[in-house]
Amino acid sequence: MRPIIIGIFAAFFFAFTFILNRAMDLAGGSWIWSASLRYFFMIPFLFIIVIARKNLKPLLIELKNQTGSWLLWSSIGFGLFYAPLCFSAAYAPGWLIAATWQITIISGSLLAPFFYETVSTDKGPIKMKGKIPFKGLSMSLIILLGIMMMQLQQAAELNFMAIVFGIVPVVVASFAYPLGNRKMMDICGGRLDVFQRVLGMTLASLPLWGILSVYGYVTVGLPSIGQTLQSGLVAITSGVIATVLFFKATDLVRGNMQKLAAVEATQSMEVLFALIGELVLLHSPVPTTLSWIGVVLVMGGMVLHSYISNKRTAPVVRKASAKKSLSST
Repeated sequence: MRPIIIGIFAAFFFAFTFILNRAMDLAGGSWIWSASLRYFFMIPFLFIIVIARKNLKPLLIELKNQTGSWLLWSSIGFGLFYAPLCFSAAYAPGWLIAATWQITIISGSLLAPFFYETVSTDKGPIKMKGKIPFKGLSMSLIILLGIMMMQLQQAAELNFMAIVFGIVPVVVASFAYPLGNRKMMDICGGRLDVFQRVLGMTLASLPLWGILSVYGYVTVGLPSIGQTLQSGLVAITSGVIATVLFFKATDLVRGNMQKLAAVEATQSMEVLFALIGELVLLHSPVPTTLSWIGVVLVMGGMVLHSYISNKRTAPVVRKASAKKSLSST
């Protein structure tokens, strides 16, 4: 339960992303600066944390030894994740982006065959290719059904442009985030803690943000003071607090694809937190009865997903071990 609880807290702070990005767009701010400024502001906070924990040197060694891998997967996990989210804020409201983002529940599960998980057997722990957790995935569909019900009435009012540019980039981001996160967990191999890994990925993604910032300066000019301050707030709440909490939760279940899927499913709570935030801060319309039914489905789906994904019995493990033995003879 501990990773699930940490994941829910991460979802609360992640919700600030959708609310503030939409607020910045409504105020005339460019998505380019909303994306890049967040990661520029994250660096000093993360440096202070890592240096205070006396863990900077091991991180720099890891970055030096595998520079190419860090640059690639950090650019995917952070760059290809956050830039599309900010881009979408210019075409769709925050609640729709937050709702669409929940497809990461399915995206993360579908990525399982591309990774290996550690399985305990009678002969000790072995690594096996991950399998798509279909039982947990069925619970994810319940969560998505609830999200669809929550946003059904509002989504019907969107035009084609909002659907294409407001939803498609979020779908791309939903695959990029878990892919980059999991790849970096494999590369680090447990040698770095969550603070080191977040700082390392932020530093490794800087070339991408630097290029994007130059493009932003040439096309739209410098950001306003208001956008700069709000981007700083996003950096603290979502970039530092939420990211560290989420990475901590995933680290606790590293090597177990079923439990990892359950942790990633907690991010569906972002919809509820974003909905409340928009009601209070952006004065959005009060949800309809259908929307509240969707809320119940989301909550129920989360409970069921957590239960199914964490239910692993001894006979299943022995069966997996037996299959491996047969295939070896």
